[in-house]
Amino acid sequence: QVQLVESGGGSVQAGGSLTLSCEVSGYKDSKWCIAWWRQSPGAPAKGREGLAAIDNDGGTNYADPVKGRFTISKDSTKVTVYLQMNNLKPEDTGTYYCAAVAFYFGGYCYPGQRTLPDFGYWGQGTQVTVSS
Repeated sequence: QVQLVESGGGSVQAGGSLTLSCEVSGYKDSKWCIAWWRQSPGAPAKGREGLAAIDNDGGTNYADPVKGRFTISKDSTKVTVYLQMNNLKPEDTGTYYCAAVAFYFGGYCYPGQRTLPDFGYWGQGTQVTVSS
């Protein structure tokens, strides 16, 4: 059974930084694509915003709103993915989820509305609150 567990959320002031972690267990395939998503307060699950994605080879993709501020990375020895968030803004407030593509054979690994249905494994989320 694939499980994803996020950690590292918290409350910070605008301009601050946080690093989120996503530990993945039970994923047996050597190829994987994992992304971070954000659900703003009051938004439905289908409206989750894709932020950044990384595959097993270290290839990364970012959504435009977070380019230059967020960095996604992975551990070299285990399936753990990180999201370093700098210069946080109040609009970054929300619940942050990591998710893995259910059947990934390599190629396109991107966090977007079109690829959202491909992410079949989700963590429980971690809350990030940015105050002005």
